[in-house]
Amino acid sequence: MTDAQRFRDLYEECHPRVLAYAASLVGRQVGEDITSETFTVAWRRMRDIPTPPLPWLLGVARNLTRELRRRDGRQYNLAAQEAQRVITSGAQVEDVAAGVTERAVALQALAGLSDADRELLTLVAWHGLGPREAARVLGCSSATFAVRLHRARRRLERAVDAVGPSPDLDPSPSPSPGPGPSPEPGLAPRPRAPRANVTVKET
Repeated sequence: MTDAQRFRDLYEECHPRVLAYAASLVGRQVGEDITSETFTVAWRRMRDIPTPPLPWLLGVARNLTRELRRRDGRQYNLAAQEAQRVITSGAQVEDVAAGVTERAVALQALAGLSDADRELLTLVAWHGLGPREAARVLGCSSATFAVRLHRARRRLERAVDAVGPSPDLDPSPSPSPGPGPSPEPGLAPRPRAPRANVTVKET
């Protein structure tokens, strides 16, 4: 297989996921530029790309994003704000929201996390990487990634607890009346939001 054929297959397989990752960091518009640059690097270094290629490509995209931050902090800050709006609007965080609690609560909690915590959680839950692959993207050991992910999950749990249940939740059904005095109005306990559950699978 020629390099051109390999590149075409690589592009078709990985472009949507690289774009989704870049957009999660710097928004769709700048993310498209980062993605284009990432595949330019890939074309020049086709023989250096390991298998599987996705962690390598995401690592390149991450490095290009960091270069943008060093080169033009203002553009990066504006792009990062746009990325946060995209994420917390719920357009691309289904996997993170699933199993946490009601969608609006999950998104509000996610919005309160740091960029680093959101990236850790979405690499695994959104982009579908295993811990070893995600560690390669971030340029750290698997053990370091596991510690960081554990801490990010705990912070997400606390953020969910702090947000609490949405006011739109239907009230829990009242228990059937029985012997003894009825509870006074307004004293029913408020339901507690379930804790976050971002599943991590070893690969």
